[in-house]
Amino acid sequence: MKIKVLSRDPNQYIRETKSETHKLKRNFDPKLHQFEAAREYVRALNATKLDKVFAKPFIGNLDGHRDSISCISKHPTSLSLLLSGAYNGELRVWDIPQKKCIREIQAHDGVLRGISYTNDGQHFFSIGDDKNIKMWSSQAPLRPEDEEPANTILSKSIISGISHHFTEDKFATCGEVCQLWEESRNSSIKTYEWGVDTLHDVAFNPVQSNLLGACAADRSIILYDIRETKPLRKLVMALKSNKICWNPMEAFNFTVASEDFNLYTFDTRNLKCPVTMHVDHVSAVMSLDYAPTGKEFVTGSYDKTIRIFEVDKVHSREVYHTKRMQRLTSVQWTLDNKYILSASDEMNIRIWKARASEKLGPLKQREKAALNYSEALKDKYAAHPKIKKIAQRRHVPKHVYNAQMEMKTIRKAHRRKDANRKLHSKPGSTKTKPEILKKIVREDA
Repeated sequence: MKIKVLSRDPNQYIRETKSETHKLKRNFDPKLHQFEAAREYVRALNATKLDKVFAKPFIGNLDGHRDSISCISKHPTSLSLLLSGAYNGELRVWDIPQKKCIREIQAHDGVLRGISYTNDGQHFFSIGDDKNIKMWSSQAPLRPEDEEPANTILSKSIISGISHHFTEDKFATCGEVCQLWEESRNSSIKTYEWGVDTLHDVAFNPVQSNLLGACAADRSIILYDIRETKPLRKLVMALKSNKICWNPMEAFNFTVASEDFNLYTFDTRNLKCPVTMHVDHVSAVMSLDYAPTGKEFVTGSYDKTIRIFEVDKVHSREVYHTKRMQRLTSVQWTLDNKYILSASDEMNIRIWKARASEKLGPLKQREKAALNYSEALKDKYAAHPKIKKIAQRRHVPKHVYNAQMEMKTIRKAHRRKDANRKLHSKPGSTKTKPEILKKIVREDA
């Protein structure tokens, strides 16, 4: 025997505050709502406009360095700690929520080139132009004058980059050669060479942790496997790459920041062509870092702007800039996927929201539902011309805008030249190479 009864969840009808109106039951039958699409479009348009109204990404800054900041490094387990190194050899530990420096160390004589936490966060390494690799304890001493490194390793040559293994007590350095070290030994356990003058950046793969990538001064990108005795593969680009970063969710993908103002995402299974070429910067890209979700990454450039890219999109979804911010040297995406940290030449570390219009702090259930509904509407009507124009509109500094117009003219002239050459040549005598393939010179194995 079936009995039909009317039932409802009381939580859907109870007001969260006394000032709120009572929620009414709606019938979603499309025959009763003939103007539903028109109403949804207006709501999507208003939601897109409100994103611009509430877009205030800048949160604060960490000030105190006495020279330009060369590098920053986030803690592997703590969201509140940050390391920064400057060109005068000074190293600082920051408490991000309090925006305060909690530790200051004169670590090296000369430029501090790189810093990296160990996989457990109990120690961190620093390298500098004085050829020293220093290991420091994450616990500050009782008195600042007792600050001494836990271990010091003297290298035979200047070291320009360092990266720590994600699961083992090993780390890699790069300079004239790529070297693999153990924390308990003062001599390298492996040395990799491939006829390169200088390596300036090295990075471990966070997923396939035995894989290592490096950028070299001869415009090459080299892949290593620390279980092997020789390098794996080498890719030569048209211009030098400044930074390499692995996707934390897809072990076979990595992105490099190049001197030709672009970024290139590669699949290690097929290095003959980049998966995506990311454009929009108008000067050399110096740093990048992936979001913990692996769906986005942030970049810092010498054009004094920060851009956020989606991994499968050519153009950036967001650009951050301020009047006082100078050339970017390092950027980091925090592990909670909410904030971006940037270091620049004018001795400041800035804190940004990863989503410019996101509301910080706790949200009520009704607020979450309204935000989710607005996001769904924006995705549904994203291709509409008016909404697309508002969503993509960005105000950039004058020097960036002028450089964009100049680059647009240059690209237009190159396309016109290729078209004329093809028009006035014999059929089949000229082959137009895609722009993305022109950036790769050769691949060696």
